[in-house]
Amino acid sequence: MIRIFALTPAGKRLAERLLLLQPSSSLSYRPDNFASTVQHAFLRGERLILICATGIAVRCLAPVLVSKHQDPAVLVLDEQGEFVIPLLSGHEGGANDWGFAVAQLLGAQCVQTTAKPYLKPIYTVGMGCERHCPEDALANLLADCLQQAGLSMADIHSVNSIDIKADEMGLISLAAKHSLAFQTWSVPQLATVEGLLSQRSDYVFATVGVYGVAESAALYAAQDCAGDSPELLLSKQKNAKATCAIARAYPNTNSIEAQKGQ
Repeated sequence: MIRIFALTPAGKRLAERLLLLQPSSSLSYRPDNFASTVQHAFLRGERLILICATGIAVRCLAPVLVSKHQDPAVLVLDEQGEFVIPLLSGHEGGANDWGFAVAQLLGAQCVQTTAKPYLKPIYTVGMGCERHCPEDALANLLADCLQQAGLSMADIHSVNSIDIKADEMGLISLAAKHSLAFQTWSVPQLATVEGLLSQRSDYVFATVGVYGVAESAALYAAQDCAGDSPELLLSKQKNAKATCAIARAYPNTNSIEAQKGQ
């Protein structure tokens, strides 16, 4: 869920443009208690676009901040739509990439202040599912996750899972349909990123030997591809039949030099 807040008529016009470009968004224009309304939306985990001064946004959200691993992504825009500032949860919550996506939609400049803004990240999807899971269930979940992360299918490097899913036709077909690599990884490989998981399931561990298939597979694939420390962009999401997570890693210097030499 994306909530857009605007305080001025010019801000409202910009918000209405965004509503057309991001139909899943909703608009709150000059709510009676701006700070309280913003804080409640933030605490519900809604991603926020605040069209206001950065100082107003900071003072409003400061009382409800928890951590970069839990807070939803927040963007601040000027009312003319010239600048997009990823204010909170830049890496972990995906605000940096979402900010770039919004800036592209508006023809604006994304003002990113977190580390590694000059490197293009590699995004990987991890998925787990019931045996013989219908492709539609996988596709719908993946589409929802991409929307939450502010990404498109074109941004994704690969679809990944645990090796016991190497013959799962729904996953194979989904990846092939979008011309993505489908990769599976062993339990020892996935166990190496255990410390990066946002949540752990004892049931999943007892069943397959890792505490989470989707997050582990996404993280390990990002690390394998980029050669640098991976991070979760979107923690595990699920529907009745499948789970999905999105990870990211930035190419390190060695991998960049290797690519130049190819």
